[in-house]
Amino acid sequence: MARLLIIDDDVDICSLLTRFLLKHGYEVEAVHAGNRGLEKLAEHAFDLVLCDFRLQDTDGRELLKKIKSLYPKTSVIIITGYSDIKVAVEVMKLGAFDYVTKPLIPAEVLGLIQKALEIQEDPESKKSAVAVQVEEEADVNQEQEFMRSHRSESRSLYNQVEVVAPTNYSVILYGESGTGKEVIAQTIHNFSSRRDQPFVAMDCGALTRELAGSELFGHEKGAFTGAVNSKAGHFEMANGGTLFLDEVSNLPYDIQVALLRVIQERKFRRLGGMKEITVDVRIIVASNENLHDAYKKGKFREDLYHRFNEFSIYIPPLRMRKDDIMDFANFFLEKANRELEKLVEGFEKSVMEIFMNYYWPGNLRELRNIVRRAALLTDGGKVQVSALPFELENYRLSSNYPNNSLDRPNSETDLKAAAHEAEYETIRRVLEKVNYNKTKAARILNIDRKTLYNKIKNFNL
Repeated sequence: MARLLIIDDDVDICSLLTRFLLKHGYEVEAVHAGNRGLEKLAEHAFDLVLCDFRLQDTDGRELLKKIKSLYPKTSVIIITGYSDIKVAVEVMKLGAFDYVTKPLIPAEVLGLIQKALEIQEDPESKKSAVAVQVEEEADVNQEQEFMRSHRSESRSLYNQVEVVAPTNYSVILYGESGTGKEVIAQTIHNFSSRRDQPFVAMDCGALTRELAGSELFGHEKGAFTGAVNSKAGHFEMANGGTLFLDEVSNLPYDIQVALLRVIQERKFRRLGGMKEITVDVRIIVASNENLHDAYKKGKFREDLYHRFNEFSIYIPPLRMRKDDIMDFANFFLEKANRELEKLVEGFEKSVMEIFMNYYWPGNLRELRNIVRRAALLTDGGKVQVSALPFELENYRLSSNYPNNSLDRPNSETDLKAAAHEAEYETIRRVLEKVNYNKTKAARILNIDRKTLYNKIKNFNL
């Protein structure tokens, strides 16, 4: 049984990872400081270490060097709070097996651990795998997660990205959920002079006043109940680079006041702190509702809106970019093939017809998830209709596909299918009604936000 050590000053992350990995058969210990981690490694042999890059008592870079020097057979996976290619390449060159970004996806962490432990059994394989991965990370360019389309519907979008990227303008990105606002923000960053500095993303949806302040500006130990350690905020992490604020209209009003001061003065204090911290950060924000309308309604500060509104970009929904659908589908399929080490050749004509006629309420995020799922279920050849999820497989049976009624499950007699379809339609309608604002949707559906997220994931919305 493999022994794992988690080193992270975030108690919640340690607890969640420990419980998750114990369920998957690993022996797990967790500590909240780098020096304590070194003590644990001296006491017991560990097969793998999951280590946060930013620790209160030491730098993750230095800790990694010590671990690899003292315990060269121990694999190390670095946890970082932002996706920064410069950090990734550096830790890989220092000997880390890989890195993973917060918020952590348990399945991704588990997959990396399994790969690291498998490679440990063959040192030559490990050497070549790490060398190849460092080379790939170093050579990665700004189009890794970004497919540029030359279709008429998208040309204006990409032209605007190219125009604003080299500047330091603040940018507002408008678009429905799943249209790729964070990808566009990352692309603007990658085309800018800040490309070698951090890109930090923060989801502002449904954050309380205390949590929003802590996440943005950080806090000192004892600043509030539960603040057992000091913590750097997103502004500090993004210093020199770009800070992306998603669903910015959901920020509490008093946090908007504090945010305006930081943007104006480029200075702030951590919660409970006395020291002023100077930062140089480019701001990109995203919203699925018009911020001009939001400040007219008194929900968003007008002066903050004007600070952000140096340049705005509208990202059209996928249903308005019909010519892009199959281009994106093939792009996601190519990435899924690499991820799964498969050779799925493309899509059957019937699948392409469904893709072209489907409404795509979840936009590019939904398309990506559906293609990845289909690739997983396809052993060879082309993706068939049977590999599509419930809502797509049955979408062709709607008015767009009137001749296929014989294939449709009889929802009049199949209660499970009927309930499933009714729940899906209800959630979809409510999400459309509130322009995919999940907080409002959860309130209308009378369920908590976590439950809604789970249902959205299950339905691939």
